[in-house]
Amino acid sequence: MESFEDLDLGPELVEALASEGIERPTPLQEAAVPVLRKGNNAVLAAGPGSGVLVAWAAPLLERVAAGQAHARVLVLEPDRDAALRVAESVARLARHTGHSVAALGSSWVLHGHAQVLVGTPEEIHEEVRAGRVSLDALEALVVDGAAAIERLAGLEVVERLLPFVPSAAQRIVAALPLTPGIRDFAERHLRRAVTVPPPYDPEGAPTRGELAYRVVTEPVEAALVDAVDALLEGGARHVLVFTRGEDRAADIGDHLTLRGYVAGAPGDEAVPVWLGVDALEARAALESGEDVAVVSCDVPPDADTLDRRHGISGGGLALVLPREQAHLRDVARRAGYTLKAAPARPAVAAADALRRTHEALEEALESEDIAAYLVALEPLFERHDPAEIAAAAVALLRRRAPAAPAGASAAVRADAGAAGAGRGSAPTWAKLFLSVGSRDGLTPGDLLGAVTGEANVQGSVVGRIDIRESHTLLEVHSDVAPKVIAALNGITLKGRAVRADFDRPRGRGGPPAGPRRPRTPRPERGRGPSGPAG
Repeated sequence: MESFEDLDLGPELVEALASEGIERPTPLQEAAVPVLRKGNNAVLAAGPGSGVLVAWAAPLLERVAAGQAHARVLVLEPDRDAALRVAESVARLARHTGHSVAALGSSWVLHGHAQVLVGTPEEIHEEVRAGRVSLDALEALVVDGAAAIERLAGLEVVERLLPFVPSAAQRIVAALPLTPGIRDFAERHLRRAVTVPPPYDPEGAPTRGELAYRVVTEPVEAALVDAVDALLEGGARHVLVFTRGEDRAADIGDHLTLRGYVAGAPGDEAVPVWLGVDALEARAALESGEDVAVVSCDVPPDADTLDRRHGISGGGLALVLPREQAHLRDVARRAGYTLKAAPARPAVAAADALRRTHEALEEALESEDIAAYLVALEPLFERHDPAEIAAAAVALLRRRAPAAPAGASAAVRADAGAAGAGRGSAPTWAKLFLSVGSRDGLTPGDLLGAVTGEANVQGSVVGRIDIRESHTLLEVHSDVAPKVIAALNGITLKGRAVRADFDRPRGRGGPPAGPRRPRTPRPERGRGPSGPAG
């Protein structure tokens, strides 16, 4: 499909998308827009990088009338930063359609009168219960980034909102991966939902090669220049840079030219950098040229595009934003490629202790669910290089934690900063009670930051965070539970003095849910979390 006009979108939306440099629909958008325009419930098995925002935003802006009071479209996001980013993207399209957009938790006016309202489930629930936002006229509910919502707060926070949503309202869930919990949620709350794209069967999938990737921050141009420089120094005669559209290619070309890397069309032997948009059109240059390295400056939107870009060159490099990693893993798997991390700087020979830290980190990358922490750290990625953030985290662990005993598990070894070999047994979990909840404005990021900052523990020891109206239930590794309780007891969080203890459900017989907390001095009142969430 060559343009959004082929999807029968109205001219104002086609113009709005073109003004954002979005000229040709991705396969996800081709499949989802007709389904959602008809008002169908849908599960979009997709994440950032696939064009998922436009896939649901464009048909909803076309279907829902502008100029009406109160929320007509409600979009739920995992945290405030994601809500702000999504609201700004939708608002740029809505300028052409006349819809008003607002995001809770940031400087937007008239939340109660916006037709498109974006926020976290906890904050939306609080506004609705307080009567400051009405969902009586709602026509569509979008649960965007459902996998991150499930990991950070649990889908129960979304279910608490559903009684306020009209039964006739369209319901859309966008998630990658589609976990069993999300599938169960969709089966119970999305009647006759269409899944786009259809479920993928990995049986008999091809094996095509290896693709290197590098996690970068916005804007990606600086990382692209470094990659181009390294590839040319490494012996490539040309670097073919793929972008998502002609306008984007022109901007990238201008940036490269300013840095002295002259760019031109694929096949131009007079320039070192080639700019490509249509992978099929660029294949001729790849087939006839030698020593051509391929870089995806914008992550491939689907498996076919990935293979067309990187199939002939024997791999190449994809630059990917933190929030796009799940999408890249998915399309690489569908295309039959194995991903390999390509750090921006060459590795340095490590001493014994540092080598053990490397081993512990690699083990954690394989065994831990880090998606939620990528979301929580994304505000830092906008200001710092991810490699610097990782180095700072390791430095804190090595400086603050005592040496771990020989034979300790990888999580304990990483927390101590000097890891030994071998795996420990699976951790047991303790459930804690905290006397602060959603009515105080508490978010999962706030609590995660307080736990890691005050108790000086890793985020990996934190499990489910269940924020309720008047209190919160928090799961942590049993071996650090007393430490977390002692650190949180008496601090001030969201203006409320925190009482922390093992959760002991009322009305049940038997022993308490956890060991009795040892007597420890209470921390000084008035202290808040000492570090960023994550």
